[in-house]
Amino acid sequence: MLLILLGVLVLHLIILILLIVSTAASAWKIGGDSSTDLWYNCMSSNGGVHCKAASNDDWIQAVQALMILAVLFCFFSLIAFLFQLFKLVKGGRFFFTAIFQILASLFVMCAAIIYTVMSPDDGMAYGYAYVLAWVAFPMSLVSGLIYIVLRKKE
Repeated sequence: MLLILLGVLVLHLIILILLIVSTAASAWKIGGDSSTDLWYNCMSSNGGVHCKAASNDDWIQAVQALMILAVLFCFFSLIAFLFQLFKLVKGGRFFFTAIFQILASLFVMCAAIIYTVMSPDDGMAYGYAYVLAWVAFPMSLVSGLIYIVLRKKE
């Protein structure tokens, strides 16, 4: 049982790291000498990098908010798991943890879908941060489903 709990905890930490990196990294779209993320549009020229703030469009602000919510709910899910691990009665299920984790997965999925649909088609390729967001979605969904099935045993 200890090995299962350790595995679930490691999976949860990996998901949290993926979400943090995909939210903060500046590689949602890359192309040539420029990169775009949720916060800045950067261009490298003359040996330097020049960044300007991302547009104030509603869709990018929605993606920013959803990714921040995904990180927060994943973190709250981790705290709920650790709390329930010590306070939950024998045989209890980790429902609060599962709800927070599934909400985090839905938030990251919605953010990635909005970014895919609304980002301008400017010939740039999707970067690793965008891919990490899509990888974090099924992992957090599976993690939430594992928490629903998981029971506390002595």
